Amino acid sequence: MALVVVDAENVRRSQWPNLSREELVRRAREWAARQGHDLLVVFDGNTPEEAPDLVGSRNADDKIVELARDLDRPWWLVTSDRVLRERVGDGPERILGGGSYLRTI
Repeated sequence: MALVVVDAENVRRSQWPNLSREELVRRAREWAARQGHDLLVVFDGNTPEEAPDLVGSRNADDKIVELARDLDRPWWLVTSDRVLRERVGDGPERILGGGSYLRTI
């Protein structure tokens, strides 16, 4: 299936109270496994744990744009950030809003 790239802070903050970083990771992993997708969750700053499906960066949006340039497979972007959506252009096969994704997982 697709690689699903998640803008972690954008998704976490799409509901009140905000979802914890750990809970987001747990739920996203379970969803990806059920759906048969690969997962990459990108955080501003450090990740809640060291794992290959988690990436920390000083600026998650910049990191996602950087990663997007090198992806040579179908991928989805999960974010409600309009500027980030514009920056990645037509690269993602599908774009999901943060709140919609959170309600799904």
